[in-house]
Amino acid sequence: MSLVEAAERAENAFSHIPIIDLGNISNPDPAIRKLLSDSIRDACINVGFLYVKNHGIPDEVIGNALSASKEFFSLPLEKKKEVDNSKTPNFKGYNSVLSSVNDPDSDGDMHEGFEFGWEELVPKVNDEKRANDGVMAGANIWPTDPVDFRKAVLTYYHAAVELGRKLFPLFALALDLSEDFFEDKTRNAAALMRVLHYPPQTGPVDNRVIGIGAHTDWECFTILWQEPDIQALQVLNTTKQWIDAPPIPGTLVVK
Repeated sequence: MSLVEAAERAENAFSHIPIIDLGNISNPDPAIRKLLSDSIRDACINVGFLYVKNHGIPDEVIGNALSASKEFFSLPLEKKKEVDNSKTPNFKGYNSVLSSVNDPDSDGDMHEGFEFGWEELVPKVNDEKRANDGVMAGANIWPTDPVDFRKAVLTYYHAAVELGRKLFPLFALALDLSEDFFEDKTRNAAALMRVLHYPPQTGPVDNRVIGIGAHTDWECFTILWQEPDIQALQVLNTTKQWIDAPPIPGTLVVK
């Protein structure tokens, strides 16, 4: 499908989000990789979101990160605030419920989170980072409890970064560029990861306070894992309808 044909299709509002199988992401046959990139281009132009399956991140890695994250968020607030992002110049660490506002028309986002960036699982010699090095390059801040939190979420982070590196050649092909076009531009990961917890809303419902306000991400792309059986994510189509993007087992959302 040409870019013109895809643009013509984009005039029609989408009602669902496609699922794309990445099983051939490293296939040695260029023609097969091109077919895969065409399906990604179609999804990006017409929807802007896609599910991916056979993405290569092991269930165990996801499960360990989920368990460690739940344990961290279950800690008393004062314990979590020991690593509050207000204590660092690069905004990494913990943010409490209602401390962030994505939609200026809302009264805050009903979630808490923990944010960090690139860091080797086993620090290299002389690889010292400082918090004031910048939001993308500065040092992370880690809680002392749970003890396996850093290892669990950082292992998932590295797996997601590796998936992103495999996606870039497909995005290049989708743009009719050489597969290695983004290689020298993405060699050093500037990726940030956020672990989010949306607590149950009890008592009277305030329509100005939702899990996270309407927003558009600014990264090259976002790779998102959703907890099963909890419908939360929605995507806005061209007719201003919110389309559900429910968790689908074995998939990630790419936007």
